[in-house]
Amino acid sequence: MAVQAANIESNGNWDEPDSVREFDIVALGIVTAAIILFVATGSEIGPSVVRSLVGYGPGPDPFALNAFLLNIAIIIFGWSRYRELCEEIVQRKAAERTARRLAETDPLTGFLNRRSFNEGVDALLSQIPACRDDQGVPARPGLIALLMIDLDNFKKVNDQNGHSAGDMLLCECARRIAGSVPPGTFIGRIGGDEFALALPFDRSRVDLVDAIAADLVHAIGESARAQALSVDVTASIGLARSDRLSADSLLSGAQALLEMADIAMYHSKRQGRNAYSWFEPRMADEKRFRSQLEVGIREGIPRGEFVPFYEQQIDLQTGELTGFEMLARWDSPEFGIVAPDIFIPVAEDIGVIAELSQSVIAQALEDARSWDPCLTLAVNISPIQLRDPWFAQKLLRMLVEANFPPQRLEIEITESCLHNNLTQVRSLITSLKNQGIRVSLDDFGTGYSSIAQLRQLPFDRIKIDRSFVSSLIDNKDSAAIVRAVAMLGEGLALPVTAEGIETQDVLDHLRQYGGITGQGYLYGRPRPAQELAEWLDDVQLRRSEPAGRTPRDEPLPRRA
Repeated sequence: MAVQAANIESNGNWDEPDSVREFDIVALGIVTAAIILFVATGSEIGPSVVRSLVGYGPGPDPFALNAFLLNIAIIIFGWSRYRELCEEIVQRKAAERTARRLAETDPLTGFLNRRSFNEGVDALLSQIPACRDDQGVPARPGLIALLMIDLDNFKKVNDQNGHSAGDMLLCECARRIAGSVPPGTFIGRIGGDEFALALPFDRSRVDLVDAIAADLVHAIGESARAQALSVDVTASIGLARSDRLSADSLLSGAQALLEMADIAMYHSKRQGRNAYSWFEPRMADEKRFRSQLEVGIREGIPRGEFVPFYEQQIDLQTGELTGFEMLARWDSPEFGIVAPDIFIPVAEDIGVIAELSQSVIAQALEDARSWDPCLTLAVNISPIQLRDPWFAQKLLRMLVEANFPPQRLEIEITESCLHNNLTQVRSLITSLKNQGIRVSLDDFGTGYSSIAQLRQLPFDRIKIDRSFVSSLIDNKDSAAIVRAVAMLGEGLALPVTAEGIETQDVLDHLRQYGGITGQGYLYGRPRPAQELAEWLDDVQLRRSEPAGRTPRDEPLPRRA
């Protein structure tokens, strides 16, 4: 079964039903018999008819004449019915071909569906010799490569622009895929935004498959238009080869290759997307770990395993404690304390980040309620939560339930969120500020925002990303960026917070910029709620002693 990439159709032989074929033969036989009788009776009555017409004899025998006329009627009726049956057969065969094509292909793109794609790949694999040498390598060089393609961020494009725009984007990506592969390639659409390719290749020319994968990444990554909108979408691709099939796998053939390519594809996503990766056995272990993380996260949220840790925020000039930033941690019974950079991307992918975040924020509000009233609480929100039009109302409800003053809460929005959600972010910020909640722009300098956006959006604070702060002593560019942001904050009358202060040299450098706040490991590691409560009690006790410590060694809360 050979399938062309750009025009995929089924080319099978369609057998008409036995009943139709037999009826067709009977009708043709009746017409044939009628024609024979017509000739026989015509030769019998023909001379009599002619003599009667010229007046030389009696007319034909009435019975023979009736038989002759009846034969004519039978011939006309039989031939008409025979033509109708032929047309019916043609229409039925066309309908069967259409039904078979619809059953075997994807109606949107025209590519093979998952079942037909698997059958085609199995057919290709059956043509590869099973004999292997002593090292387990196939005796002949011919192999099958399977490529799994997943469109990055397609769901966001679909949600923001509608399903019709999503369908247009899928068709455009399908056209680009078909134009980037050699003839004879099997192409299937096996999921909503997932495509798969299968093609034979020579063991010594793996570079050709790499070139095809690179071309696909480039072609799909180019900007596309859908309903007069310019949309950007990239592709993550996983590749598998037939000589890596495991004999002890529970899957076989096309299913095993798809599983391997799927694992490699998710590896490409974890490496930053918009790339391709060949399957390696270690990736299967990574996927199993990923599956364990997903199960653990889903089960851990209702069990309260996700807890807040708190990092100090200090006035760099006075050394006084101004508040804390809440950082989520996963206290997993299986993995121990898990950092957010591991579980947050997984929670976002499986759609539970909003539930997780609300659970941790609710705990943080309960903890912060007992702090000194002058201390603030800063919390990060996920970009996914920005898409929720009811987020401000949900947050206000949590504040009411915790009896926590909105003026002590600061919401941090990452700079990258502004690129695609500027209008929605503006509406969210306005709603939060109307309730008295302050809003800061986090990770400034790493995203897409501009000075014009800072003027348009009513932020209360700018936070300099830790990547610039931690390297400002050794990197002149980082030092220049930190200075520029500090001056920008002063010019716009926006308070500035520097993240990632880890050494005394960095602290001394930042103090030259005046009244900014900072946070980092120089002031101590983030603490869980119980440990923080004991530390605050100890600080209050030491504050009442005559001989106190220096501000940096033991920062004290600033009284209102």
